[in-house]
Amino acid sequence: MARPPQDPQIRINEILDAAEPLFYSQGYHETAISDIAKKLGVAQGTIYYYFASKEDLLEALINREMADLIARIKLTVHAGNATPTGKMQIAIQTLLQSLHREEGLVFEYLHNERAIHFLDRLSRQGKQLLAPTLLEIIEAGNQEKCFRTPQPRVVVNIIDAILDSLITAIYENLPAEQLHCQFKLSEEVIAYALGAPKGSLQFTIDNITP
Repeated sequence: MARPPQDPQIRINEILDAAEPLFYSQGYHETAISDIAKKLGVAQGTIYYYFASKEDLLEALINREMADLIARIKLTVHAGNATPTGKMQIAIQTLLQSLHREEGLVFEYLHNERAIHFLDRLSRQGKQLLAPTLLEIIEAGNQEKCFRTPQPRVVVNIIDAILDSLITAIYENLPAEQLHCQFKLSEEVIAYALGAPKGSLQFTIDNITP
């Protein structure tokens, strides 16, 4: 077995970097630990030194992707001097835009019945990580009179549900007309829930909105 590097996180990232494209090209269930070890040029024991199972490896990959996504959203939201309305739009656009990558849609290989428990975990984790940022934006909007909602946490739950429906529609590859309609209705419902003027939110996302 190859000797572990001094910093375990270096090897962990190498393993995740090797596994991720295999999951996209072959599928999660179709990819074996031996495939990952072969691509990395190490013995299978090296993989098992860091991960007890392929499921543990996938969980680490999900955690890394979600942490990076939330970090990008926070960085984008707090850059510049956007209004709370602008920050809400930026947060949602950044999230939806991040679904696209060179390999296709993020975690597209999990969108099947055999991986439903992973998708549920991914959705719940995403909501937990994103909620504080959305709540911060809403509370600032209330203070600046951009929003008028007495129940910010309830509105966060509503936004989460709408984002779930949009993400599902994108992965299901809805016809352009239906997707366009769903985006427009989502803009209106979120604006209404925030107590923001109608038309104040417009999601223009490359490769997503028709």
